[in-house]
Amino acid sequence: MQISAAELFAARLPLVHEFETSSHRKAYLEHILVRVTDAGGAVGWGEIASPSGPYYCAETVQSCWHVAEHHLLPAVVGAGWSHPGEVPALWSKVRGNEFAKAGVDMACWDLWSTATGVPLAGALGGTRDRVVAGVSLGIEPTPADLVAQVARQVEAGYPRVKLKIAPGWDVEPVRAVRAAFPDLDLHVDANGAYTEDPDHLAALRGLDGFGLTMVEQPFAPRDLLAHARLRRVLRTPVCLDESVTDLHDLRTALALEAVAILNIKVSRMGGLTAAVAAHDLARDHDVPVWCGGMHEFGVGRAANVALSSLPGFTLPSDVSASDKYYARDVVRPPITADHGLVDVPWKQAGSGHSVDEEFVREISSRTARVSAG
Repeated sequence: MQISAAELFAARLPLVHEFETSSHRKAYLEHILVRVTDAGGAVGWGEIASPSGPYYCAETVQSCWHVAEHHLLPAVVGAGWSHPGEVPALWSKVRGNEFAKAGVDMACWDLWSTATGVPLAGALGGTRDRVVAGVSLGIEPTPADLVAQVARQVEAGYPRVKLKIAPGWDVEPVRAVRAAFPDLDLHVDANGAYTEDPDHLAALRGLDGFGLTMVEQPFAPRDLLAHARLRRVLRTPVCLDESVTDLHDLRTALALEAVAILNIKVSRMGGLTAAVAAHDLARDHDVPVWCGGMHEFGVGRAANVALSSLPGFTLPSDVSASDKYYARDVVRPPITADHGLVDVPWKQAGSGHSVDEEFVREISSRTARVSAG
């Protein structure tokens, strides 16, 4: 297979509800959509779901645009390959920049599965017809406001809710939610906002009594030793997110016993190729995994659904319906959920969703094209 041309679109969508984490608050998201075509006219789409600012990771929309346009796409366009698992080798000299790589890798998987007539889930090794979806909720002005947001998601049928926490916003909001929903599958995500300061450790230990499924990424990404120490004093399982950007990180975390649960994000790990490999390695070590999200538009969300159909994804994943975040998505049909369950498209080749190209061009502030030669 050979890609003859590729396009980038800097597309922006407003969020239906503003979202706040331990680092910042956002009212809209701008992601880069990647469109690749082969000589036969087959099309594949990917999504670079990087943050706008360098808070979750070092990458931004601007840095991803540069790397994709000037380094990744020139390495891929015109090159021959037979399976998308071979594509990352084409840019092997490019270090880091996992978000940028993820969008191009995703587009190649979509192109290949579409051209060969295979559902994306099947191409990845998926086995499920439906996946269990959870939702992620940001920091709200008051615990009462948070409880109201949780109530909306429970009413919509979602069986798992993740709460963002930060120093000063942890024990009390979790206590309020747990009191209102004593049986809800509940976990918290700190995005690395805590340290081993005694007050921070006391707050993390204070969460132990609420029956949480996990506490996700409490410490800074590279501080695997702190995560290992915390695992020895908490009953609540410790989940890693930002700490694991490639298989080397995962092997180190496993050796240090710093990880009980793994959040696999396609964007964070550089694409579907790396995400499948992480799933396989975690499964070999009996570490349960789930698919995290970056509030992807429908392109990336559809890829997450396909990935979540793999057998090792035993916990609810962040693959909630499109309308949870966006009034209008870029794919047709949009991702939908029925009482917290999302269907995996098995009857169509590729992702099972078509991209509304006219709408994408309408909401894009910038485009670029890379052609063979």
